[in-house]
Amino acid sequence: MTQNNRTNRIHIALLQSDIAIGEPEINKQHLRKLCEQAVYSSEKPDVIMLPEMWNTGYALDSIHTIADIDGADTKAWLSEFAREHSVNIIGGSIAEKRGQDIYNVMYAFNRQGEIVAEYSKIHLFRLMDEEKYLSAGEKPVTFELENTSSGASICYDIRFPELTRTLALKGAKVLFVPAEWPYPRLHHWRTLLTARAIENQMYVVACNRVGTSGDTTFFGHSLIIDPWGEIIAEGGEEEQIITGGINVETVSEVRSRIPIFEDRRPELYF
Repeated sequence: MTQNNRTNRIHIALLQSDIAIGEPEINKQHLRKLCEQAVYSSEKPDVIMLPEMWNTGYALDSIHTIADIDGADTKAWLSEFAREHSVNIIGGSIAEKRGQDIYNVMYAFNRQGEIVAEYSKIHLFRLMDEEKYLSAGEKPVTFELENTSSGASICYDIRFPELTRTLALKGAKVLFVPAEWPYPRLHHWRTLLTARAIENQMYVVACNRVGTSGDTTFFGHSLIIDPWGEIIAEGGEEEQIITGGINVETVSEVRSRIPIFEDRRPELYF
């Protein structure tokens, strides 16, 4: 059940935005405007979602000086916004500094502005030198949002089906995936997200950035995919807010029709 009048239906807004490389304050103001645009739209969302590393982009050479210390600034304004507008927020992910280490961290806030999840990206992407500058997370994370068990992944994580399956086995019915996924791998993006939805019989909600950073261009195509692998909503390649609704009851219906979790034989897999 959601906290609105649409039983089991959750309306989601994905903020598919450009990111100013190495400019946390500019990015915060820009994302705040998009959040305001989302909540004041004709159909107010239950959940707003931001893209990966929206505060700094991949300004890794200067990441130690511009990362949000303990995520304090990000947590403060996202919590305030969630509480003021009574909306859940998947805060994409940001560069967070803890001591001398930098992590790629997703936050989730409920309608009361309470933080209900913090997830540090487990799989670091070598093609963008993440492992040279960032520290890897060590723990899969599930959390409750709108009375629905949800799971967290960030970008490259979706290439590791074991992680998504672990989240599904922990009860997750929705997988949230903020990303900075670039050309030329659009086919991989759509295929992997669809596969994660089908094989785990869960919703997949993925928010990708747009724009160009150095020689890398990001294509958007943010997606909401249902447990059958059908696309509910998909963005284009420009900055925009993509919206779509999910019905959590569908997960149980699909899992009862094709009982893959009951038919697993994990004793033979490893």
